[in-house]
Amino acid sequence: MSYTEKSLTKVLLWFVGLFMAAIAIWQFCLFVVFKDAHGALDAQGGALNLWLAIGATAIACACVFVGILRHINQPEEFHITSAPEHSNT
Repeated sequence: MSYTEKSLTKVLLWFVGLFMAAIAIWQFCLFVVFKDAHGALDAQGGALNLWLAIGATAIACACVFVGILRHINQPEEFHITSAPEHSNT
């Protein structure tokens, strides 16, 4: 895989992860402020919002996990160079 493909994959992972995290926060907020038909806060309602928030959080965590695994599995490159020789003449 070329450097460009690796870079695009990394950007895609971060974009999807951040997008899913934003959706998770939004859905959780909708769950917390869910109101029933009378306008009162309903602790039992909004279960779909909670499940969507949990799912989006799981996807965001998976993106971070895959990104970390891709970073860990990269071979390290050591560039060993010697100092230039200086002549005293």
